[in-house]
Amino acid sequence: MAVTMWLIACTVYERFPHDHHRCNKPQHIDKFPVIALPLVKAPQDETALQTKRTRKVGVTGKYGTRYGASLRKQVKKMEITQHARYTCTFCGKDSVKRTAVGIWHCSSCKKTIAGGAWTVSTTAAATVRSTVRRLREITEA
Repeated sequence: MAVTMWLIACTVYERFPHDHHRCNKPQHIDKFPVIALPLVKAPQDETALQTKRTRKVGVTGKYGTRYGASLRKQVKKMEITQHARYTCTFCGKDSVKRTAVGIWHCSSCKKTIAGGAWTVSTTAAATVRSTVRRLREITEA
């Protein structure tokens, strides 16, 4: 970790008898004592320096104390699933994001997928897929 020296000019305030303002004029720069302090550079990973902003509320902290705790918990669950990235079924990368209600777009392979309002695949869609697959296997056999 590199340590550099940083010169700090301590300001000297002079009190004038005719007014109660403080003076910090450039011509008084020679009267300023100069102190050398070590300046430690910040690490590259700034997330280590950031504190945790919320304990429970997460993305619903923007609502404050409004709307009640139960409703905010429900909205939190929806917003987390809505803003998450999902795995693309075509290219296999985690790059599918929601563009509008029920419209999901993969930024990697540029495919647009129709899905659920909050998640890419709903439970009803998964049920239909498994039923169709089962019926297809029965007809092929």
